[in-house]
Amino acid sequence: MKVLVKVPATTANLGPGFDALGLALNLWNETEFSTTNDGKIVVEVEGEGKGILPIDENNAVASAALQIYKQAEKPCPGLRIHCLNRVPLGSGLGSSSTALLTGMLGANALLGNLLTDEEVLKLAIETEGHPDNVAPAMLGGLVASIVYEDRVISLKLPARANRSPIHVTIVLPDFDFPTKQARAILPKQVERKDAIYNISRAILVTEALRTGDLDLLGKAMSDALHQPYRIPLIPGAQAAMNAARHAGTAAVALSGAGPSLIAFSSKEDPAVGAAMKLAFAEAGLTARIFELSTSYEGAEVTFV
Repeated sequence: MKVLVKVPATTANLGPGFDALGLALNLWNETEFSTTNDGKIVVEVEGEGKGILPIDENNAVASAALQIYKQAEKPCPGLRIHCLNRVPLGSGLGSSSTALLTGMLGANALLGNLLTDEEVLKLAIETEGHPDNVAPAMLGGLVASIVYEDRVISLKLPARANRSPIHVTIVLPDFDFPTKQARAILPKQVERKDAIYNISRAILVTEALRTGDLDLLGKAMSDALHQPYRIPLIPGAQAAMNAARHAGTAAVALSGAGPSLIAFSSKEDPAVGAAMKLAFAEAGLTARIFELSTSYEGAEVTFV
């Protein structure tokens, strides 16, 4: 039996939507699972992370798969897992969430879908610790999440632009900025004015993405809770954001915790990515550019 799992990259926070908003992007990891009946776990990695990621049960995809077997109280018969990774590691594009969901969905399918999609998503969120990447990767589109009575509620919001498709430019500098470090630098408490600043803008960001109003998105895509603390630690990030605006992008922000930046435009414009890449180069960092669209579809599982 073979199962193919496709999971998209995601961008979280979206400026003011700290730990609450996430958006799926058309950059997909594809992973094929097959049972081997020898009790062994063998992982093959192609693309991003090749030669870096573990190729045994310590691989994040394999570990997540084994978590499902344990949850189902079923022995793992042995797995061969072939990963075609397109989502860069440690990029702010949800690579850990894609790995987590991939493993869980693949194992669940091999077990005959003992868990519902909702149960898989709940388990993935509990494992990840926050929903802002996992939820849009699973559901697709723009997703808002809250914690209610110790459980997470994630809702896919209407975000199919009524005006024109929104184009996304991701610029990823070659800079190690682990999420754990990015979270550790944030203050434990925030001022009321900063909370109000973000709440009001997060509402407008969701409306701007729903309607495709890039002018409104540009006005709302700013933050007082995390970006002021993280951007100064990424060489060239502030200059790259300024360069993106000067090049004509409607809005720009950190993608997740960074180090990548995400810029929103009405159409693909190579000048935006080039300007951001140059700003990072002037700070001593090389950078990669990804020209993407938003994905209204989430994770896919098929039998092959």
